Amino acid sequence: MAEEKKGFFKRLVSGLAKTRDNIVAGFDSIFSGFSSIDEDFYEELEEILIMGDIGINATTSIIENLKKEVAEQHIKEPMECKQLLINEIKEQMRVDSTEYEFENRKSVILVIGVNGVGKTTSVGKLAGKLKDQGKKVILAAADTFRAAAGEQLTQWANRAGVEIIGGQSGADPASVVYDAVAAAKARNADVLLCDTAGRLHNKKNLMEELRKIYKILEREYPEAYLETLVVLDGTTGQNALSQARQFAEVANVNGIILTKLDGTAKGGIAVAIQSELDIPVKYIGVGESIDDLQKFDADAFVNALFDVDHKDEPDN
Repeated sequence: MAEEKKGFFKRLVSGLAKTRDNIVAGFDSIFSGFSSIDEDFYEELEEILIMGDIGINATTSIIENLKKEVAEQHIKEPMECKQLLINEIKEQMRVDSTEYEFENRKSVILVIGVNGVGKTTSVGKLAGKLKDQGKKVILAAADTFRAAAGEQLTQWANRAGVEIIGGQSGADPASVVYDAVAAAKARNADVLLCDTAGRLHNKKNLMEELRKIYKILEREYPEAYLETLVVLDGTTGQNALSQARQFAEVANVNGIILTKLDGTAKGGIAVAIQSELDIPVKYIGVGESIDDLQKFDADAFVNALFDVDHKDEPDN
């Protein structure tokens, strides 16, 4: 497991290269370019954080806390700020509820997200991860809106070696969930993983659809713990943040899966989402293979972002 994490950290470091060039190169030039810590210094830092998609709220907090720390510790040299800045960014990403409760009890995981963000792929990878943990997983192909979603999910189900319950294209998603719940109960599954459609441009329909699904789960499967995860595309930056906000308005979102972080300069959005919405990023994806979806670790993420040597990383 430690090996897999190390391999993932390496991929994360290379995956975040563009974000790092975007943010860290700017920081370094500020730290070495300024001879004293003044308002201009802070303004430049602020600009880089905002340009790096870290978000206005998170940036404001980071800068305010940094100013306080600098004053308290009587720091005069810009270079001495660097570690403080890294610590402040980590602090912004700490969210209390990063527990993965669904791993510990009978659960339903509802995965929502707009088309094209890597939602179905994420569901497939998550099924594989849970299966590897020795869990009995059933997939529900409740994204009946997109014809290819069911076929794609079936391929993932075969790859992960888990059972899939699907409906005809255009079938009522709630009825697919109903059938899947029956199957999960009959087979005594540990996790029922539902891929659902996410059509944000038609919020009313989405709300209706989710309400029906929630109702069925409450009525038919009250003993199962319910987790709702939203999949967001890391390459879309601030757009991902506004999608997360919109989904949080229509569903009780417990966490985020942030995909496509490899090869984007907008990896800073992970900080913004966690800080501004107080919804934890629970998984991040940095590539195509099943191992490229990993639990999110704020410290490892920020270390990878700054390419900090991680010898002291705990292997948990």
